Amino acid sequence: MSTSPRAALAAMMIAGLLLAGCAEHPTTRAQTPATPPPPRSTSASGSTSHPRTATNGRTASHAALPDSTGIAACDDYLSSYLACHRAAGIFVPDQLQSRYEAMRTNLLRDSQDPDIRPQLAERCNSLARSLREALHGKSCAANPAPETSSP
Repeated sequence: MSTSPRAALAAMMIAGLLLAGCAEHPTTRAQTPATPPPPRSTSASGSTSHPRTATNGRTASHAALPDSTGIAACDDYLSSYLACHRAAGIFVPDQLQSRYEAMRTNLLRDSQDPDIRPQLAERCNSLARSLREALHGKSCAANPAPETSSP
């Protein structure tokens, strides 16, 4: 019994999205603090303060993330993510960068969680296998990134 390439691609995309969605949910419930957090300060104009961002535009929660997961399979997957997803045509070009950032943040955050980290290598290997299947033998460099400026 043979499945069509489109059905296989759709199944892989759904599996990838499920994995990415599951990665955003903690495995245990967070404890509520005994004391409520202090209220946000307001300026003289009455506007509420917002979380400060680092110089690279990340919020403070992202600033604590490392540059790499420290897991070879995940770091390899992230390093080829943009080129391979572009070559496979899985996402529309204007969504690719935001999807990469979401995947990167999830993997970096999960690499810091001692309960999730032991399973992370297999998860990244599974994501990489799905991506290779979606490429149907094409090279990740087959479709170069579009130029952002014209001559």
